[in-house]
Amino acid sequence: MAGQVQRRSDVQPIRVNGGQFKYTACYCEENIYMLCKALGEQGLASPDHSDLYVVFISNDIQQVPFWRQRNSSTGPDGFSVWDYHVICVQKTSEADEALVWDLDTTLPFPVAFSLYAEKSLRPDIRLDKVYSRLFRVIKASSYLSSFASDRRHMKTPEGRWRAPPPPYECIKAADGQVYNLEEYNVILEEQVRHISVEEELGSLLANKYGLVINEDGFKRVFSRSRSRGTLEKLDTNSQQLVSHV
Repeated sequence: MAGQVQRRSDVQPIRVNGGQFKYTACYCEENIYMLCKALGEQGLASPDHSDLYVVFISNDIQQVPFWRQRNSSTGPDGFSVWDYHVICVQKTSEADEALVWDLDTTLPFPVAFSLYAEKSLRPDIRLDKVYSRLFRVIKASSYLSSFASDRRHMKTPEGRWRAPPPPYECIKAADGQVYNLEEYNVILEEQVRHISVEEELGSLLANKYGLVINEDGFKRVFSRSRSRGTLEKLDTNSQQLVSHV
C-alpha cells in the first residue's frame, strides 16, 4: 500500500538501509530506475509506482551544485557539481510531506523534502544564474517503461569505460529502444514550464519525458504547503493520461 514509509505529519519517515539497493557510481539514472522498481516490490511504495516521481536535475551548462553528497572530496558539507543528477521523490495523499530518495546523499534515507531542499539545494546560497538548477519531473511508471540506456555515454572514443558499468544487462525500453538518455538529462531553460494551475502540473503525465520546471516550481509541486488535491488528482487520472503517451 502506498504511504507505508510516512503516514502522518507527526510520524518521522522510517530509515531504510540504502546499501540494500543496487548502486553503481556515475550511473545515477540507472540507480534510480532500479530503486523505483525495488521500492514497489518491497512495499515501500505503491506496487504500480503511482506515488513515485523520477527527477533529473541539470541546466544549460550541465553544471549543477549540490551539497551533502557522499562522493564529494571538498569537506564535511559534501559539496559537488554534477553535470546532471537523478533522484526519486515520493508523494502520497496520506503524507503531510514528500520524501526524497537520493542514493548519493549523506542525509537520512529517505529524507523529508523540506530538509533535502534546505541541506542539499542550499537556498541560502545565492547562485549565479548560469548555475540555476532545472528539474525534469517524470512519473516513475512512465520512466520504468520508457527509459533505455546502452551506456554509450560512458565510453571514450577509444571504447574504454569512463567508469565501471553496472553488473546487470543494459536497460531497454518497452518499445525496444536501447538508448534515450539525452531525452531526459538534457534540460534547457527554454524548456521550462511555469506551474500555476493544476492542469499544467497534470501535463507531466502526458509526456513520457516529463515536464521541465525551475527550482521554485519544483518546491511548489512537492513542498508541504502544496495542495494535496493536485497530486491526488494526478494519481487518480494517471491511467487515463498515461494511456495517451
